[in-house]
Amino acid sequence: MNKPFFSLILLSILAALTPATASSPFMTNVYGRDYRLLNGKWNVIVDLYDQGEKMEIYKNRTPQSNEEFYEYSFEGGLRLNVPGDWNSQAPELKYYEGTVWYARHFEADPQPGQRQFLYFGAVSYRCKVWLNGELIAEHEGGFTPFEAELTGKLRKGDNFIAVSVNNRRTPDAIPALAFDWWNYGGITRDVMIVTVPRQYVRDYFVRLAGKSAKAVQVSVALAMPEETDVTVEIPELKVSGTVRTDAQGRAELTLKTPGLELWQPEAAKLYAVTLSAGEDCITEEIGFRYVDTDGTKILVNGVQTFMRSVSFHEEIPQRKGRAFSQSDAQMLLSEAEALGVNMIRLAHYPQNEYTVRLAEKKGLILWQEIPIWQGIDFEDEGTLSKARRMLSEMIHRDKNRCSVCFWGVANETKPSEARNAFLMSLLDTGRAIDTSRLYVAAFDLVYFNDKTRHFEMDDPFTENLDVVAVNKYMGWYHPWPVPPTEAVWDVVPDKPLIISEFGGEALYGQHGDRNVTSSWSEEYQARLYEDNLEMFRHIPNLAGVSPWILFDFRSPYRFHPTNQEDWNRKGLVSDQGYRKKAWYLMHDYYSTIKNK
Repeated sequence: MNKPFFSLILLSILAALTPATASSPFMTNVYGRDYRLLNGKWNVIVDLYDQGEKMEIYKNRTPQSNEEFYEYSFEGGLRLNVPGDWNSQAPELKYYEGTVWYARHFEADPQPGQRQFLYFGAVSYRCKVWLNGELIAEHEGGFTPFEAELTGKLRKGDNFIAVSVNNRRTPDAIPALAFDWWNYGGITRDVMIVTVPRQYVRDYFVRLAGKSAKAVQVSVALAMPEETDVTVEIPELKVSGTVRTDAQGRAELTLKTPGLELWQPEAAKLYAVTLSAGEDCITEEIGFRYVDTDGTKILVNGVQTFMRSVSFHEEIPQRKGRAFSQSDAQMLLSEAEALGVNMIRLAHYPQNEYTVRLAEKKGLILWQEIPIWQGIDFEDEGTLSKARRMLSEMIHRDKNRCSVCFWGVANETKPSEARNAFLMSLLDTGRAIDTSRLYVAAFDLVYFNDKTRHFEMDDPFTENLDVVAVNKYMGWYHPWPVPPTEAVWDVVPDKPLIISEFGGEALYGQHGDRNVTSSWSEEYQARLYEDNLEMFRHIPNLAGVSPWILFDFRSPYRFHPTNQEDWNRKGLVSDQGYRKKAWYLMHDYYSTIKNK
């Protein structure tokens, strides 16, 4: 056995023996706490040659004598919106990959007995954070939060924060060197200062105790090791309970919940849940449901549920930039709702918390995944460590969101011993934190067997998953070996199968021969959808479908000078918000399924 593979096996074993629940990487439910946003205009310096750290520009020094000078200044230069990506805010930064420094001043008034934290919703992709010239945080990964404690570091009055952000693609990054979406850089989500008591409820997990509405299980972790009473209340149900934490500040509590109404797809029911410990009290809305499989069926609350899904990127195409706000979430989810979905696959990375929370309120099931998207170095131990941390951060942030029914660990990976060990380690990591969801991965390995005349797939790793998903672009990347009426599938026949991607490109408003792929026409895209919808009738274990994709999205992958122009045109809706012919076919298909 080679050394890299042996190391991956060892890490997988350690993941199982050392649960990721040992510590929360950041406080749970930051939006339910006392916070102050630092959003708005930030001063920036574009550092093409990565000289800023060497020059210590994070100290923001100014000349103090006639002899001094400094070859930088944050004041008087470029300013960018935070949250936001830099690519869409300045023409010269459209394709920029490298380092940009963000900086701003803010006022603070620290109070005795309180703790302050600096919280970032996401920074893409690597960053370092300095407060008043002191390095206080580093983070890698463009789609999950991180925090740094400011207690004892804040000055009364003026404070200065500097953040170096780098989005340069590298072989050991996640995603890696090449991926089919825009490499947005910047501070792309909310930045805030959060104030909490000295001792506070740092982490909690509230979910059904088992597969019924009879009881709720609560796991609580305080910020500091201490024995103290924690009270959990669900006022609408007139239910409460108190438990004392152990010496490590942890506790488990089960509440009987007579009359509990379950959260249902397209019929969301949320309850205000309050957790109190000493001076700390935090409330948030939480729904309760259970999700399971039964043979080839996916069950939500014990009821077979077909996943009428669609994917979208965290992007507002009309603005050509990252989605980051509540209104952005409303736009994306409203268009998905209009299509008739009951599920969203958030592709291909954890998306904004506003989107996740709003989807839950709308009764939309979510599939969330980390960007293990092709090109990953599965033999690199450092890459595995990053992937495990990203998965843990995603689960920790959204484990109380009942709308999330699927955790995705990979997309379009190729079988190998190293790949299998890598993904198994991710499954071990995820299941150590959360066993109340289904674990899924998407594959693109289905082929047509000329002997059996069936579509088949050979990837033993599927045995480890709860649900198997397949990306298959029949009529686009793959010509039809048989007519769609004869396209019978025999893929993981004992498990639920989701067609997680299918479709083809069309430029909105372009018309042409429905039989010619290279017409890039709405007519050909519509014909392709008709054929795929017919094929779905011949997949016996089909448990859901998710066309790729809701909106056209930006991608330097796409070179065609007239039909693409840096856009992936597989959207059912154009970059200007117009619905293509295929949108109406999917809408009718979902309406038919919903009414059965």
